[in-house]
Amino acid sequence: MNQQYPSLLLQKAVDEFSKLPGVGKKTAMRLVLHLLRQETEEVDAFGKAITQLKHEVKYCKVCHNISDTDVCQICANPSRDTSTICVVESIQDVMAVEATQQFHGLYHVLGGVISPMDGIGPSDLQIDSLVERVSKGDVKEVILALSSTMEGDTTNFYIYRKLADKSVKISVIARGISIGDELEYTDEITLGRSIVNRTLFTGNI
Repeated sequence: MNQQYPSLLLQKAVDEFSKLPGVGKKTAMRLVLHLLRQETEEVDAFGKAITQLKHEVKYCKVCHNISDTDVCQICANPSRDTSTICVVESIQDVMAVEATQQFHGLYHVLGGVISPMDGIGPSDLQIDSLVERVSKGDVKEVILALSSTMEGDTTNFYIYRKLADKSVKISVIARGISIGDELEYTDEITLGRSIVNRTLFTGNI
C-alpha cells in the first residue's frame, strides 16, 4: 500500500475517481472524503445510480441519443418536425441545442467526427444510418451542427458528399460560433441564433 494512504480502501476509491476526465488525485481525494462524510443511504443511492446508468441506459435506435427506451422522447414526440434533422457530434450537443429552444426538429448523433489523427474514420461514426434516414424521403432539410474545427468541417464535407444525390436541403449553422469552438460550450443565445440563421452548405471546407 502507498504510504501516503492510511487505508487501502481509500486508495482504491481515489484511484477510481482519478480515472474520470479532469479529475486529478487531489480532487479525487476530496470527492472520496466527501462521500465518507455522507450518510450510508446517500452513498448507496449514488452508487446505485451509476451502476443502473451503465446497465440500463439505451441508445435511441433512430437518432442514437441516450434514452431510457428504444426510441428517445424527442423522436417519439409527435409535435416535433420530422422533416428536419440536426446532425450533431455528441449527446452533449443535443442537450445544448435543446436548451436554446430554437430547434423543433429531430436529431442525429454521429458519436464523434472524422479524425484520422485519432484513428476515427467515417465507418466509426453513425453516418450510414443518417443516409438511410434521409433515403426514406421524409426528410427535407439536414442541418450540419458540428463544431467549427477542421475535423468538424471535414465531417460536414463528407456527409455533404454522401447526401449529394438525395433531394434534401443541406445547411450549416451560422458562424456566430468562433472557429475551433465546441458546440456544447457555446452560450445558448449564440447557438440559438446560429441555428436560426443557418445557411446553405456549399460543399467547401
